[in-house]
Amino acid sequence: MLKTKSIQTASKAYTHALHRILEARHHDPFSFLGLHSIKIDEQQHYAYRAFLPYATNAKLKVGKTWVDLEKTHQDGLFEYTSFEHISEVELSAPCLLKITAGTNTYETDDPYTFSSSITQDELHLFGEGRLKLAYKTLGAQCITQNNVAGVRFAVWAPNAERVSVIGSFNQWDGRIHSMRAHGSSGVWDIFIPNLTTSDTYKFEIRNRHTGNILVKTDPYGFEFEHRPGTAAKISTSSHQWEDKAWLEARKQRDWLHAPFNCYEVHLGSWQRNDKGHFLSYRELAKTLVPHVASMGYTHVELLPISEHPLNESWGYQTTGYFGVTNRFGSPDDLRFLIDAFHQANIGVILDWVPGHFPKDDWALARFDGTALYEHEDPRLGEHQDWGTYIFNYGRNEVRNFLISNAYFWLQEFHIDGLRVDAVASMLYLDYSRNPGEWLPNKFGGRENLDVIDFLKQLNVMVGEDFAGVLTIAEESTAWPMVSRPVYLGGLGFSMKWNMGWMNDTLSYIENDPVHRRYYHDKLTFGQLYAYSENFVLPFSHDEVVHGKKSLLDKMPGDAWQKFANLRLLTTYQMTTPGKKLNFMGNEFGQGREWNVNASLDWHLLDDNNAGSKWHKGIQQLHTDLNRLYKQVNALHTLDFEGHGFEWIDCHDTEQSIISYVRRGLDNSFVIIVLNFTPVLRNEYRIGVPQAGSYAEIFNSDADCYGGSNKGNGTGLHTENIPWMHHGQSVVITLPPLAGIVLKIQ
Repeated sequence: MLKTKSIQTASKAYTHALHRILEARHHDPFSFLGLHSIKIDEQQHYAYRAFLPYATNAKLKVGKTWVDLEKTHQDGLFEYTSFEHISEVELSAPCLLKITAGTNTYETDDPYTFSSSITQDELHLFGEGRLKLAYKTLGAQCITQNNVAGVRFAVWAPNAERVSVIGSFNQWDGRIHSMRAHGSSGVWDIFIPNLTTSDTYKFEIRNRHTGNILVKTDPYGFEFEHRPGTAAKISTSSHQWEDKAWLEARKQRDWLHAPFNCYEVHLGSWQRNDKGHFLSYRELAKTLVPHVASMGYTHVELLPISEHPLNESWGYQTTGYFGVTNRFGSPDDLRFLIDAFHQANIGVILDWVPGHFPKDDWALARFDGTALYEHEDPRLGEHQDWGTYIFNYGRNEVRNFLISNAYFWLQEFHIDGLRVDAVASMLYLDYSRNPGEWLPNKFGGRENLDVIDFLKQLNVMVGEDFAGVLTIAEESTAWPMVSRPVYLGGLGFSMKWNMGWMNDTLSYIENDPVHRRYYHDKLTFGQLYAYSENFVLPFSHDEVVHGKKSLLDKMPGDAWQKFANLRLLTTYQMTTPGKKLNFMGNEFGQGREWNVNASLDWHLLDDNNAGSKWHKGIQQLHTDLNRLYKQVNALHTLDFEGHGFEWIDCHDTEQSIISYVRRGLDNSFVIIVLNFTPVLRNEYRIGVPQAGSYAEIFNSDADCYGGSNKGNGTGLHTENIPWMHHGQSVVITLPPLAGIVLKIQ
């Protein structure tokens, strides 16, 4: 056995470095620990050092022989120095250690004898904000280095004096695994062998200005421990995707002219089990997927499923942007659910929140002791309405974090679209602020120029790298060209929520029918701007919470009128130009507001419930309208183009009736007539664009929906009587509080 010889040259540099290691303050621990060439008596030799504070003794493998390391400091520094020439020693990196701690003895490779596997190209692109796969560089990557399996940890903390990985594998001691700094990039990394997916970890950061120590979870963490714990978990994927056919078809889809009818879902409150517990992602694959498919929706939109601490935030205050919330299972369980949707020919839209993040001190907030992801100045960096921080979009690394996060969900989870939350709050520097509470841009304006650049970069990336994937803006102002291409000067989104249409429509229909004639313009005004953007018509979660009532409860009148109004409202939404979105519960007329902490009221559909016929009627109406919308070319192919719509009559204010034509790419057309009063209109004449026989292909007043069953059947024949600027007309029966769809035979 080789004999251990300790270093006798206790230079000032050595002593200084040792103290900084012991105090966990060393900015470059790799320069001291591990294997190093040293000069003794003008000859090159080597020294090996390991800091093992919990070890009672340690051995180092040299060739095929184990040599004892000498404990040269009581706090845990072990050393070995040979005075023989380095070429004569059979020692190669990485170095294998045999460590005894109490009664436990184990072998491990020394992290400080591995070089960094992060490339200069990665660091350069990250610094420029162009590293789309940053989630494969930063965070915890399960890799094999020098034929040794382990985890490479990397984190961005440019204002740190020292960063360490702490975890279940090192007793959460920040002295043991101090990381390597990559110069001005602000990136730190270390490779730690022999970790498993049962290991949890955080980063311990010492700020270089104040010396304060912070303990933070991984911004790029893929998985986290259960609440209230906040540590990240080592995570790998073994899911085998079976959605190749869906992805190939998605690339070719002409989404501008295709049906898009989205079911918005909060997974934690869609349905719960008998004990009131969450359904898992895999259980939802057996329940939610068949429900969405049977109802005829084309897409499902998931409220944020990134990790978040509070249920009551609905997922909009994210602390783990790359982490799947473990409320419902693992990342692979979510992949299984998305795969199931795709195999059922249903796209998956993710509600994505790049506009703000919470102030939890263990997450992104003041990450390295400074305003890193946010702005230092609260006039730029704090969202007053939500008590959150606003991202600093002008910082390359922050923009890279968000772009990479979008890429991550699209690439690793096969997401079909991103609905970007609260875009208006991002675009305006004075959003929800009084004078003096905001800072203008460099031109003196209120527009956030950095956000504009970020959103354009995001949408260009999605368009170039993910053919057929959608980006949808929740943008509530008149900002121009939100859904127009970047090369034309737009922001580049595929679609935009039409908040104006939604507000006008709900404001109108909440009026008692006797007063609706005074607000008729709320039904017609939207056509003045309907084609300025690619609009989605949303009845979302925001409209059925916080005292706003459920859609059913918004409706005026007695029970019959409430359900009739809801059927009429749905008919109007599904037949007017624009893509569609409905929040869960709308499809069967839930009576109470949405409660994030409870299941939807599925019992309303039970046969033993007195009102089940009406609720089942609403559900059947949604199902039939969804299928009609997909099957009838005229109802979806020209949603975004003005020549796909024509008023027949928008002036029947006194009777609160509107009628219009929808046209398709194939030159087909249907006629829609909507009666917003509870009065049956017999012998109601409308102009039609073509002579012939018409059939009523949909009637929201049908008995199967809970209506009074007044209608027209198939016996409608035109008369050569000019009416409403048309050369032909037809006389119809118009049911009370109902809409009908006519098609020429």
